[in-house]
Amino acid sequence: MSFYRNTIWFVKGLQEYTKSGYEAAAKHFAPTDLDVNLSGRSFVITGANSGIGKATAQEIANRGGTVHLVCRNKGRAEAAKDEIVERSSNQNVHVHIVDMSSARQVWEFASNFMLNNTVHVLVNNAGCMVNQREVTEEGLEKNFATNTLGTYILTTALIPALKKAEDPRVITVSSGGMLTQKLDTDNLQFEKGTFDGTMAYAQNKRQQVILTEQWASQHKEIHFSSMHPGWADTPAVQLSMPSFHAKMQSKLRTEAMGADTTVWLAVSAAAAKQPSGLFFQDRKAVATHLPLASTKSTPQEKERLLTVLDELALKFKP
Repeated sequence: MSFYRNTIWFVKGLQEYTKSGYEAAAKHFAPTDLDVNLSGRSFVITGANSGIGKATAQEIANRGGTVHLVCRNKGRAEAAKDEIVERSSNQNVHVHIVDMSSARQVWEFASNFMLNNTVHVLVNNAGCMVNQREVTEEGLEKNFATNTLGTYILTTALIPALKKAEDPRVITVSSGGMLTQKLDTDNLQFEKGTFDGTMAYAQNKRQQVILTEQWASQHKEIHFSSMHPGWADTPAVQLSMPSFHAKMQSKLRTEAMGADTTVWLAVSAAAAKQPSGLFFQDRKAVATHLPLASTKSTPQEKERLLTVLDELALKFKP
């Protein structure tokens, strides 16, 4: 079954996820969707010092939004901030140093942030693909800690603040790779079997899509969405998937193309009219399962994911 899924997914990817796939889709974009003035709106973007996160932050700053860059590395974050400010002439760009793989740091950031700031839009963009099984100081598998638990804690912690905002939104940058995975709540931290970083990442991305659906049903006042940026030429892809990058380099999207749907979901009136909880690719809601791929989860499995994350989140709450 996994061979079938991977093959179908790769063929789909060559047609849709590449630069030419984006260019074909972009012919149908409404040209005025991104003509917005974002002054007075506050955006929290994780993993914002490079790649899709930085491209998203730049587009929002260009339109006058207040941008909070949540990054792990201070030097790179400050450099990204300076570049965004210079290009946008928007001084409302702020740096927050947080390691998204540390549950305690994520809790502390969210608690402190809400004391002094409003948040209209949260963009869960930070992600990692560690190819050897690595455990954090808190005893968690690193991909899961960053991609799933970090995203879960930050979103959950900021929901009360989002509910006070006008037109609140949460966008989670997932991946089409999740189409190859069925949720596996019995092995969330990959303690069983051979560890495969690409598979772990895809599994985390499936978890993010399910979380988005669950949050949408629980919190009707907030617009939730997840999205696939396509195959973009980012530092993360170069670092974690060097052979894929080398083979596909000429076909990969630019960072701005990868960020386009994130920006659209974060700022456009058209996106807010879509039902909450959907998965998007090139500004369109798309299916979360491949045909005949047997990747659907039962309500009980989805509930189990939330229960496990809730227990872990509370364990690390200061």
